[in-house]
Amino acid sequence: MEQMPREYASCHLCPRSCGANRAAGARGACGATSSLRVARSALHFWEEPPISGEAGSGAIFFSACTLRCVFCQNAQISSGNFGADVSVARVAQMMLELQDQGALNINLVTPGHFAPQVVEAARLAREAGLSIPIVCNTGGYETPECVRLLSQVVDVWLTDFKYASADLAARLSRARDYPEVASRALSAMLESMRARGGAANGQDGRMLRGIIVRHLVLPGHVQDSMAVLDRVWELAGNDVDISVMNQYTPNEACRAHGGELARAVTDEEYELVLDHADDLGFERMWWQQGGTVSESFVPAFDMTGVDGPELELPRRD
Repeated sequence: MEQMPREYASCHLCPRSCGANRAAGARGACGATSSLRVARSALHFWEEPPISGEAGSGAIFFSACTLRCVFCQNAQISSGNFGADVSVARVAQMMLELQDQGALNINLVTPGHFAPQVVEAARLAREAGLSIPIVCNTGGYETPECVRLLSQVVDVWLTDFKYASADLAARLSRARDYPEVASRALSAMLESMRARGGAANGQDGRMLRGIIVRHLVLPGHVQDSMAVLDRVWELAGNDVDISVMNQYTPNEACRAHGGELARAVTDEEYELVLDHADDLGFERMWWQQGGTVSESFVPAFDMTGVDGPELELPRRD
């Protein structure tokens, strides 16, 4: 039987700090109990080039989420509880399976609310031969303490910075403190990366160690996007890559509600944000060209790669 992480008895892993006794089966503000829950484990080809490359990133999608974004494309797993309960040893084996499939890295998608178990799974996988980098793919709404916990195994941070405006964060993600939380989280990621020697890329272009800060441009909110880039530049400068995305796609709820979020980002809006990033001086920037407004970027959450054997653990006498 797996040992229950002590953090789950009164959970403060995320900035919601709900104190739920997840160890006793209560659901935290994230929607999760102590049961490690996964919706998909498969190669993923739609991340930035240093992450996906040509071979693909080995993405493990965890169920539940600490944010409640009204425009979420992954609501099936973020708030719908889709997925299956799995053991730490099974997640460790998933990592090895993805490596065997040729993945450039292990891409942990929204792992923060399961951080203690995910760190243990990564350690077990490393001991069993995992040699590729580990990526933490996060919405940016993390405590510095959780970042430091994950830093024990994470090589690359693929983090969102969604909002500079507290009012906008409250309205769209129910997280008024998002701008300050994301700033502190990014500072902790920078501290971790610098302590390990700074950013590093392989000869094939893959990111071995580093930070990519993602920002999704929202229709009608160009000024906030520019303010986000200002804040990232002030915090990190060119110690991070920046990824400015135009792939916002209205979900069914946003289309039904109407207003700005019922439409896509215009070319003019996107160009204004890209121009601002250039003006600030970002040297490593990723952007998107045409055809990105599509639900095809959302993977099929069909339990691919979830079921399977557990990693055989050494016997403890």
